[in-house]
Amino acid sequence: GLVSAGEKNKNVVVLCADLTESTRSEAFKKEFPERFVELGVAEQNMASVASGMAAVGKIPFISSYAMFSPGRNWEQIRTTICYNDRHVIIGGAHAGVSVGPDGATHQAIEDIAITRVLPNMTVVVPCDAVEAKKATIASVGLKGVVYLRFAREKTPVFTTDQTPFKVGKAEVFYDSRKTNLAVGPLSSFSGPTAKDDENFDVVIIGCGPLLYNAMLAAKGLEGEGVKVKVINNHTIKPMDEKTIIEAAREAGAVVTVEEHQVAGGMGSAVAEVLAKNHPVPIEFIGVQNKFGQSGAPEELIEHYGMSPKHIIEAVKKVIRRK
Repeated sequence: GLVSAGEKNKNVVVLCADLTESTRSEAFKKEFPERFVELGVAEQNMASVASGMAAVGKIPFISSYAMFSPGRNWEQIRTTICYNDRHVIIGGAHAGVSVGPDGATHQAIEDIAITRVLPNMTVVVPCDAVEAKKATIASVGLKGVVYLRFAREKTPVFTTDQTPFKVGKAEVFYDSRKTNLAVGPLSSFSGPTAKDDENFDVVIIGCGPLLYNAMLAAKGLEGEGVKVKVINNHTIKPMDEKTIIEAAREAGAVVTVEEHQVAGGMGSAVAEVLAKNHPVPIEFIGVQNKFGQSGAPEELIEHYGMSPKHIIEAVKKVIRRK
């Protein structure tokens, strides 16, 4: 995505904080060495340098582990980038507990909360590699500051180049009332169990690679006769409030799914929208006020209650509250 963006716009530059290989920014470095700057282990400086470059017309991408950027350099992002409304794209890699063996110090599970609170900030959490490429390219054409959140571990690819993606527009990825809802790999998830004029029992709103678990949970629930809609809410800010409100009104119950602290994350943002416009019972899947730890990614997802089994349990619980 970076290479493609660089080919289309000569003002795109990339800065990295000594993690060029880990953040996969090395492809841009190889293709455009004169537009790549290695800052070393100096994330605060990287943010300030990017702000200066943006001030003279460049479009900087700054890349590091999310724990260090926007984690370690949050104040510089706030003051030198957001306060000045600079067009800088922040790529935060290794987010979520599925980072695995690196452990709590490297597992960013608070980054959505600390970025979405900042004025002039757009926050996007792609669900797979294909959507990550689309988000990277799209961010060049946006205004203001953009935070792109990336996972580390290999994750399922369940979208294609034809799957709709637009920053600020949530997409329905699963509808238990319809067939052939989506293109490519997604089509295997669809299958009719209800008529189009029937309401849903629940809507699952997710973001990031964990959305795949939400899809698996929806498929399992469909087999039990539960009518489910799954929404890919990749843009946390600005959120597609219209789609979220309509889905909540139709279903009357919501489950949010994210690989992040439930406090302050995507689920909290959804709850804020619904509390103001259409309150409904909500259950939150995510990290429940704990730090991460070392372990295999799939073991950590299970341990922190984010597997398809846990999502199914949350759906049944929230339906009982309707």
